[in-house]
Amino acid sequence: MIKARVTVTLKNGVLDPQGKAIEGALGALGFDGVGQVRQGKVFDLEVEGSDKAKAESDIKAMCEKLLANTVIENYTISIA
Repeated sequence: MIKARVTVTLKNGVLDPQGKAIEGALGALGFDGVGQVRQGKVFDLEVEGSDKAKAESDIKAMCEKLLANTVIENYTISIA
């Protein structure tokens, strides 16, 4: 079993209203000095098999087809 983590974030220049709301909320809670909050999502996957190269290739295909909107999002894959 191969474990992987996919992190998906908005590309630079893409408006992030949820990140802006979090930034404002942190300031309202007294956490000064926090700026440029960007939110994203994380997927933890378990892929059957032992071939890490194949697993990474399959996970990249999953990202391209479903997990990330590649027009506005970037993703990184970390294999454990």
